[in-house]
Amino acid sequence: AATLPDQQPEHDASMLVALSRAYHWQRLLDTGVVDSGSDIARREGLHQTTVNELLRLTLLSPTLVNSILDGHQPKTLSLLWLKNNLPPSDWGEQHALFDAFDA
Repeated sequence: AATLPDQQPEHDASMLVALSRAYHWQRLLDTGVVDSGSDIARREGLHQTTVNELLRLTLLSPTLVNSILDGHQPKTLSLLWLKNNLPPSDWGEQHALFDAFDA
């Protein structure tokens, strides 16, 4: 989505925390520190479903991740929506989906 020059960023703290946790956990998986989402859940004292829902955030396109980090994500996009819905794996389809949020 195009950012209007006068549009002030609105950072969603819960989304920022979720993204940072997801990328940290993915790094632990990629480097072999942990073997699975179950290992992460045990270490963090979380339900495995929560870990898996957040790990899906690492599948978002880099452009969308940067929009969230910059505070320019769609206003109607929430962490709850991201946890409960699996965005398309194709980045172009993700952009079309998220562009439609505030349309």
